[in-house]
Amino acid sequence: MNRRQFIKTTAITGIGMGMNLNKAKLFAGSPNDKISIAMIGLHGRGRALAASAVKQKNIELAYICDVDQRVMEKVIADIEKNHGLNPKPQKDFRKILEDESVDAVFIATPDHWHTPMAIMALQAGKHVYLEKPCSHNPREGELLVTVQKKYKKIIQMGNQQRSAPTSILAVKEINQGVIGRPYFGKAWYSNQRGSIGIGKEVPAPEWLDYELWQGPAPRKKYKDNIIHYNWHWFWNWGTGEILNNGTHEIDVCRWALGVKYPRKVSSSGGRYHFKDDWEFFDTQVTNYEFENNKLITWEGRSCNTHYYHNRGRGVAIHGTKGTVLLDRNAYELYDNDNNLIKKVDEKGLSTTTDILGAGALVDLHIRNFFNAIRYGEKLNSPIDEGHVSVTLCHLGNIAQKAGRTLELNTQNGHIKNDPQAESMWSREYEEDWAPKV
Repeated sequence: MNRRQFIKTTAITGIGMGMNLNKAKLFAGSPNDKISIAMIGLHGRGRALAASAVKQKNIELAYICDVDQRVMEKVIADIEKNHGLNPKPQKDFRKILEDESVDAVFIATPDHWHTPMAIMALQAGKHVYLEKPCSHNPREGELLVTVQKKYKKIIQMGNQQRSAPTSILAVKEINQGVIGRPYFGKAWYSNQRGSIGIGKEVPAPEWLDYELWQGPAPRKKYKDNIIHYNWHWFWNWGTGEILNNGTHEIDVCRWALGVKYPRKVSSSGGRYHFKDDWEFFDTQVTNYEFENNKLITWEGRSCNTHYYHNRGRGVAIHGTKGTVLLDRNAYELYDNDNNLIKKVDEKGLSTTTDILGAGALVDLHIRNFFNAIRYGEKLNSPIDEGHVSVTLCHLGNIAQKAGRTLELNTQNGHIKNDPQAESMWSREYEEDWAPKV
């Protein structure tokens, strides 16, 4: 199938599947019936999601989907060996969306696919577990929220710390005044990523459907240092470290401070550590100034692992009477004399700076997703909340690229009086591939 046929088929399929969607209930079967799911995108994060999803009760893993034939075969072999399951392999996710027996899809593809694929899934009547960031640009996030409201299907964004019992407790106690008036959230992430070098243009390998991998993104020739992970550092497909990892901690800060969109955002940094093809920033400090005298700062160091508070990533929420220190595995409370008043550990540990991000919080987050489908349980990270945090991260990149402080509309996050910066609110798409509501 050539690209134009591919696009035409996608459009026709989307129209056909969209006609009966509003008739669908939250979950058409009994709460005891199996929820049939498909896992799309298997390299790295997708493997962690698959391993967690199959541990849940009354779940049928119907499909495994990836454009890399080798990865798909490996994951199926692992699932069969470790869980006794035999999901169907499928390279083309559209065929999964055509299967009416599939209730929900998990999307762990590269970032440029997140919103377009999620919208197609909603139009096909599927619930969606969508890895962060939920969008490649702010406009996509707005479209995603609109489509979710139209088709009334569930979207849970994969920022799993929203399901952490210790974080839920900490935010509750912050709201109750445990640190007085909270006013400053410090978020950080540090890693020791190596150079990605200078890539060479070579033919795409036979095990990869590079045309389908690119999908909505404007076409670029295949280079040998992009797939599978380094696409994160290219504007055409990725969103940089602030969205790759900063999404988690910026979201926790926003949650704890009870804020939405800031009035100002500024960002400083660059590609300081190596000289290579990496297009984003390995060192970045982004500041968000909110009304009512509240501030969030995110510091990302992709290539230096000097830790704060002995943690590669985390959040400190400062208030008039003390500080709360949070990560995926614990909650610590300090008074203003820096005395440890309270510490609560998670019952199950989670990894923090590897590419899988597996652990107990993934299990809890996915369980919350399934319970929302079955019983109407409140989502811990509904897409309208996830979109706000992701938009803050996008604004950090836009401010960095523009090289100046951005003034924002605090109601919707849009950039004021800066047409050049506002032009980065969306992106260009491959012909006929722009997401449609």
